[in-house]
Amino acid sequence: MVGLGLAMFMRIALLISISWVVGLTQPLVTFLGHEISGRDMILIFGGLFLIAKSTHEIHQKLEGEEGHSSARVAPTFTSVIVQIILLDAVFSLDSVITAVGLVQEISIMIAAVVLSVIFMMGFAAQVSGFVDRHPTVKMLALSFLLLIGVTLMVEGFAVHVPKGYIYFAMAFSLFVEMLNLRLRRRAAVPVKLHQPYLAPSSK
Repeated sequence: MVGLGLAMFMRIALLISISWVVGLTQPLVTFLGHEISGRDMILIFGGLFLIAKSTHEIHQKLEGEEGHSSARVAPTFTSVIVQIILLDAVFSLDSVITAVGLVQEISIMIAAVVLSVIFMMGFAAQVSGFVDRHPTVKMLALSFLLLIGVTLMVEGFAVHVPKGYIYFAMAFSLFVEMLNLRLRRRAAVPVKLHQPYLAPSSK
């Protein structure tokens, strides 16, 4: 809740400083023939952070108790908050730049940000609880983060990836996982075996 609240204020601050945000689209350096702006650099490093974080978490899940993960220290409250803010900064910047081209009224954009954060806060506990109860869903979520990280990085290098393909792949993967969860739930239900009918003895 604290991370989401801070993320909301960060997005509002970015909306208020629109002139600075728009200025991030100006080219800063040229790399391999591509002009890279401040926004591109944030997307590239944000994508690399997502890739590194999700890969590390997937490795920890696969290693289990037998790997070196058994000795790792639980993340502190501060480190979790910092990671949430860093991730949201990457997503906020891209979404704010997109919003600037769609809406001219800052008050409308701020209202949309506040409503979206309230929606996320309302369902955060249910979603996190569901993910914690189903390890395969957690692995799927980490895979989604890995996919988003790769997408952000290539977007930073001016390689446009249609968002429809990304959303369809994620939705289809989630649909298959829901089918697997339902199948495992049905397989876990004990089946009552009917006893064969025995005719009464003539004795």
